Amino acid sequence: MGGLHLKVTIDVECSPEEARAFFGLPDVRPIQESMMAQMLAQMEKAAAGLDPEVAFKALFPLQTGSVADMQKAFWGQFGAKTSE
Repeated sequence: MGGLHLKVTIDVECSPEEARAFFGLPDVRPIQESMMAQMLAQMEKAAAGLDPEVAFKALFPLQTGSVADMQKAFWGQFGAKTSE
């Protein structure tokens, strides 16, 4: 059954806001902006209480001394694992 086939292409130029309104979708920008403001406030609050020295000691509790000592210990462990 060979029938007649017709292909139609329509190009529509519109902004995302216009497309959203045309399809009846809600504008969620106010919710996104509110959530981003809340997240930013929480991040700023957390960063304000961050003491770099305390964070460093929490990440490297067994390493005391200078950064050079820490590098020396790291390379010592690295060399020990590769020589086995």
